[in-house]
Amino acid sequence: MRDDVIGYLLKAPAAARECPDVAAWWPRHRELAAIWRNPMDRAIAGGFAADRVGWAFASGYQAALHALFPNAPEDRIAALCVTEAEGNSPKAIKSTLRRVVDAWVLNGAKRWTTLGPDGGLFYVAARDAGIPGERAVIRVVQVAADSPGVTIQSMPPTHFVPEVPHAQLNFENVQLAADALLPGDGYDDYVKRFRTVEDLHVNAAIFGYLVREARRLGWPAAWIERTAALLHGLRAIAGEDNSAPAAHIALAGALAQGTALIEETEPFWSGAGEDAAVSRWRRDRELFAVAGSARVRRAARAWERLRPA
Repeated sequence: MRDDVIGYLLKAPAAARECPDVAAWWPRHRELAAIWRNPMDRAIAGGFAADRVGWAFASGYQAALHALFPNAPEDRIAALCVTEAEGNSPKAIKSTLRRVVDAWVLNGAKRWTTLGPDGGLFYVAARDAGIPGERAVIRVVQVAADSPGVTIQSMPPTHFVPEVPHAQLNFENVQLAADALLPGDGYDDYVKRFRTVEDLHVNAAIFGYLVREARRLGWPAAWIERTAALLHGLRAIAGEDNSAPAAHIALAGALAQGTALIEETEPFWSGAGEDAAVSRWRRDRELFAVAGSARVRRAARAWERLRPA
C-alpha cells in the first residue's frame, strides 16, 4: 500500500496505455486499487493512469463509491442508481422497496446508471413503501446485477466521454435479503453525500490525468505546481466531514481554482498539434459543466448554514 500519490504523479512515467473500452480499463483500475487503498489516492492514481478523461472519470467514480460505501467489493464494478424518468429528487424517485416478512422486494426503473452495462453491484435508491406520508422516505439497498428480476439495457453514448457506458435498469419483484438494506436515510446519508464525495474524487482523478498530460506534453512547471497544490487541497477536504458547510465552502473554492487551471490549458493544448489527446479533451471538457448549478446552490446553502441565527 502506498500513500505518496502526489510524489508518484511527479515521478512516474508520463506515458499511458491506450484504453479503448471498459474491458481494458477495469483490470488496470483494479491493479491500482490494490496499491492505493485510500479512495482519494486511488482516484488520483487512476486519473494519472488514464489515457483520456473518460477513464479518469470512471476511476474517480469508483473511488467515490468506495469512500461512501467502504464495504463495496473490490472485484465488481459498482454504481449508485438514483435518476429516474422525472429526475433524482425524492419526489422523482418512484421505485419502491416493500418489506415482505424478513426480506425486501424492489420494483422500479433507473436511468443513466454510470458503467451500468458492466456493473456487478448496484446501490439503488427507492422509496420505502411501508412508510406512508406526503414526503417519500428513501432507502438505499444493495442489488447484485445478476439477481432475478434485474434487467440491464444499454443507453446511447453521451457526446462527451462516450467510452463510459450508461444503462437503464429495470427491477421487477427483485427479492432481497434483509441485510441488503443499508442503515440510515437513503437520501440524506447517501444520495446527497455522494454529490460532494463524487465531486472530490472525480475532480481529483481528472486533475491527476491532466498532470500526466502536462508532463508528457511539456507544459509549464508552474502550472503543474499549482495543480499539485490543488490536489493536496482536495485530499485534505476529502478527510473532513463532507456534510459540514465549511467543507462545502472549501470545495467550492478548490473547484474555482480548478476551473482557472483548466482555462489556462487552452494554449497548451493548442500547441500540442495533432496529438490524439487534444481532440478527446476538446470533446470531453464539457464534463466539467455537468451539475454546475447544483454546486452553486450547495455553496450558497453552506454559507446560509454558517450565518448566525
